[in-house]
Amino acid sequence: MSEDLTHFSAEGRARMVDVSAKPATARMAIASGVLRMQAATLARIHEGRVVKGNVLAVADVAAVMAAKRTPETIPMCHSLPLTGVEVAFTDVPADADGQPGVRACVAVNCFGPTGVEMEALCAVSAALLTIYDMCKAIDPEMRVEGIQLDEKHGGKHGVWRRSGGNA
Repeated sequence: MSEDLTHFSAEGRARMVDVSAKPATARMAIASGVLRMQAATLARIHEGRVVKGNVLAVADVAAVMAAKRTPETIPMCHSLPLTGVEVAFTDVPADADGQPGVRACVAVNCFGPTGVEMEALCAVSAALLTIYDMCKAIDPEMRVEGIQLDEKHGGKHGVWRRSGGNA
């Protein structure tokens, strides 16, 4: 690592970084992840045949709520004035185990002194876990995989994109 870990004091104690001297800039982060499931489960989601309701609509709301409440879950996160949260779901083909899935992709925007990576990651996690929760009775072997930051913009580092074309 080229930089020191900023969430630790010189004495090695956890701390919330003071960002008051940093300029506010437009910031954006995109994160994604996949929930693998049986093909029949995915079909029921798309056909609206899950007893608990419209799975993807509820997961969409869960993602937005999680982005807005990230500092309540991640101890050293700053409260940020989010200006937008966009959620998208796409089907992914079956893996080697024959399990298709749903990919959640969340873009979070703000104008502030620090980035929104954790908000995007929390939003993706909440979206996928909401789908899991709503479908666990019919498919308890579902699995969450590959939650990752795909892209970020703003701040002193400018634009960063995950290498390998997964963004």
